[in-house]
Amino acid sequence: MITIDCRGLRCPIPVIRLAKAIPTVAVGEIVRVLADDPAAANDIPAWCRMKDQEFVAADGHAFDVRRRS
Repeated sequence: MITIDCRGLRCPIPVIRLAKAIPTVAVGEIVRVLADDPAAANDIPAWCRMKDQEFVAADGHAFDVRRRS
């Protein structure tokens, strides 16, 4: 698992950093995004749906995404 710290950054930066990080991990691995922008709670799951990645969980300001392809 890799962690991307986007705390203090506003939309769309957390999603942009997630998009750049996903290709760097193996299929099946998780990228954790730390983001305190309230929009991340909607933006990250929406990005996962659009890009066919698996939104695993949200826990406070941590969002886990599993690479599908």
